[in-house]
Amino acid sequence: MRTACPAVAVLLVALVLGACGESAEDKAQTTVCDARTDIGDQVDKLKSLTPATVTTDEVRQSLDAIKSDLQQISGAQKGLGSDRRDEVESANKAFASSIDGIAGEVLKSLSASDAKAALVTALQQLGTAYEKAFEPVDCD
Repeated sequence: MRTACPAVAVLLVALVLGACGESAEDKAQTTVCDARTDIGDQVDKLKSLTPATVTTDEVRQSLDAIKSDLQQISGAQKGLGSDRRDEVESANKAFASSIDGIAGEVLKSLSASDAKAALVTALQQLGTAYEKAFEPVDCD
């Protein structure tokens, strides 16, 4: 009977720890951080493009992925604590605004060569906007 008690105690501790799981706030934080990481990856991919390598399809795919990530962040915000929610919401809005502004600038170009050069410059600006907007959102 003596050896059964420690074994039962270990089993109970394992069950209690296993039942804890991840809180709703932890899940929201994970969603935000995963989306933030993907946005960073997409921005890096876009920043690496040059006027010689940039294609509309590649830019469109990355921007679609970024839009999806921004929607995921927006959906996860409600699960965060109030301070964290405000921080993430502010970053999300600032970056979305930067995307809109940069897209507007690119559309002003007149020639195809000007458009490619403007697009590459805009993608570099997008990288800066991402860093500035999401710098306060700590995921480490």
